[in-house]
Amino acid sequence: MKFKREILIVLVVLYFVRISSLALCMSLDGNAFSDTLKTSAKVDSVVNGKVTILKDAVVVGHSSESEIQMRMPLNYLKADAKFLEENYGGSLMQSLSKIPGIKSTTIGSGESKPLIRGLGANRVLISENGIKHEGQQWGDDHGLEIDQFSVEEVEIVKGPSALMYGSDAIGGVINIKTDMVPIERFGARVNFFARSNNESLGASALLSGRYKNFWYKANATVKNYADYKIPTDSIQYYSYFIKLYKRRLRNTAGKELDGGLTLGYEGDGWRTSLRVSEVNVKSGFFANAHGLEIRLSDIDYDASRRDIDLPYHTVSHTFVSSHSEFNWGNGMLEANLGWQNNRQKEFSEPVSHGYMPTPPDSLERSFRKNIFTSMVHVRQILGINILNMGVCAEYQVNRIGGWGFILPSFEQNAVGSYLTDRITINEGSAISCGLRYDYGYVNIHSYKDWFKTPSLNGDMVYMERSSDFNRRFKSITWSVGVNGRIGDFSLKTNIGKSFRVPIAKELGMDGINYSIFRYEKGNSKLNPEESYQLDAGFLYENKSLIVSFTPYFNYFPNYIYLNPTSEYKEGLQLYYYTQAEVFRCGFETSVEWRFLQNFILRANSEYLYSRQVSGEKKGYTLPMSPPWTSSVEFCYSVSPTSTKKGGFASVEYVIVGDQQEVVPPEEPTPGHRLVNVSLGRSWEIGKNQLRLTFNCNNLFNVKYYDHTSYYRLIGAPAPGRDISMMVVWNF
Repeated sequence: MKFKREILIVLVVLYFVRISSLALCMSLDGNAFSDTLKTSAKVDSVVNGKVTILKDAVVVGHSSESEIQMRMPLNYLKADAKFLEENYGGSLMQSLSKIPGIKSTTIGSGESKPLIRGLGANRVLISENGIKHEGQQWGDDHGLEIDQFSVEEVEIVKGPSALMYGSDAIGGVINIKTDMVPIERFGARVNFFARSNNESLGASALLSGRYKNFWYKANATVKNYADYKIPTDSIQYYSYFIKLYKRRLRNTAGKELDGGLTLGYEGDGWRTSLRVSEVNVKSGFFANAHGLEIRLSDIDYDASRRDIDLPYHTVSHTFVSSHSEFNWGNGMLEANLGWQNNRQKEFSEPVSHGYMPTPPDSLERSFRKNIFTSMVHVRQILGINILNMGVCAEYQVNRIGGWGFILPSFEQNAVGSYLTDRITINEGSAISCGLRYDYGYVNIHSYKDWFKTPSLNGDMVYMERSSDFNRRFKSITWSVGVNGRIGDFSLKTNIGKSFRVPIAKELGMDGINYSIFRYEKGNSKLNPEESYQLDAGFLYENKSLIVSFTPYFNYFPNYIYLNPTSEYKEGLQLYYYTQAEVFRCGFETSVEWRFLQNFILRANSEYLYSRQVSGEKKGYTLPMSPPWTSSVEFCYSVSPTSTKKGGFASVEYVIVGDQQEVVPPEEPTPGHRLVNVSLGRSWEIGKNQLRLTFNCNNLFNVKYYDHTSYYRLIGAPAPGRDISMMVVWNF
């Protein structure tokens, strides 16, 4: 009955949207309309000297980048490789965190996952060349297995995008592109980079070229970094005060080796490509917070700041993907196939604990995950309509090993189909609407400890940590949006429903997550997560000034999250997955003023409010909610006549407010003020280009705490002054 009621409501909404759009179109001057409107299933527009590809845009005459953004149904923005170079961080997500509304949950200097408007983990979908990127989702402390130096462009959709991308896009989408077709017959790029805080050193190389209809790309990256450094001599972990040697977090060093190869062919009205990539990471866990075994360990963690001792983890991620496009008249078909293989191992000292005897080796946990993905998408222009329809499917298999347990083996299926329509009302207005159906299946395997534990009646038994069970989920989601433009003002608004399937860790987790300092337990009775949202955008733009304001509202009848308790299990605080009714709202503002030809003044601000209105933590916010943040940046930019020459210098003042809204055991986090400085210069050397960029974050070495860092839970401050350098040579 619930599905029938929702289908009826959605059909009624779409019917009235369609009738109203036709009525508006009938009132237009048809000749004027046909003279000014230019539609394409794949529109290329040149903005600031670079090609912007927008597959669903409707472009009227000459369109600026912000104007095109306003024509998208959701809040959409884009960052290119140059932006990532100029804002280089320890990971891809840290490099993107300068964008309003984008943050990252961090664990150390090289591991992070994205937050969009306070939502992260499996509420933000990471897409790589049109295929959903899947790693070991259970570990919030584990970063994305993506080589950030292979990234050519990043598209970010803030707000719910489940209609086109699937259930994990309930908070937004980060679409990463590494397979853009090269233009030149031969090209090469070499990057050298370094950071002072963790003494990171690395290099990356990219080769690309084309011969007639064939093209290729090859990339490789190597990186090595030392123990993470913070501006304090000691931290507190529970009741233990831990002294730090030379202010470094012991055993947080790491290294990375990545590579990739893409081969492609462009025919008459079609193209296809095949990409193979491999990411390999080895990084240590902070030894003092991986249980308390360091007090008994014979390992000399202070012997070298670059050693990777126990405990540590290794991750290897293989990604094979195929992308094909077929174009005809006013339409196109896109087909993607992908296979991902993720191997992760965690090693720690074999010591007895509770009833567990001393393990035979140091392999505590291992995970072997295979993901198979397929997607077909069709786009067709019919008069004033741009229709998009598609089907996507995914199958996951995860197997476990080692003497420690946290997550059972599982299989997971997901199938979805969607239909959207973009209806052009007039030169400056359009309506977008759509429907999607999703089906998900999760099968959890049983697991018993390899050692005996006394039961409630005193018998020694092999304790069952996970039982065999399976769950099925299905839902219909919908969305309706309106875009409009009057003179220099633009408006967009979108309303809809989103849906997310509980993943295996939320259903079946049961074990210690040392690296984020807690014991986590799943809940096999969880229902699918639903969200109703209203998203809007307001923009004013002229030749020298751009002002934007993007408010949003979310209502979750059954938000899934890890609830902290006052209980302790195996020495760590117990968290368990539960659901609560949650209300969220917030906004982002941005102002950019260009004056005196070479000067730019930017001001950004973002705010998020969230409240649980039911459940055990009624009246509280959600864990790790980002505080309000504002920044002002003054930039001097040289505008050269050649695209290969130029430079910039900028000073940024960042204000982060107090975060008093917490969920215990979180502690309130005081606000802070930071000054960041950036310098960059480009030189044209023959037919080549040399670019040099310096960044200094936290110029005055302020001691502060990052509320969205897991190290905040053990009282570890954020890094002090951090100077980074990037040298890029383009052939």
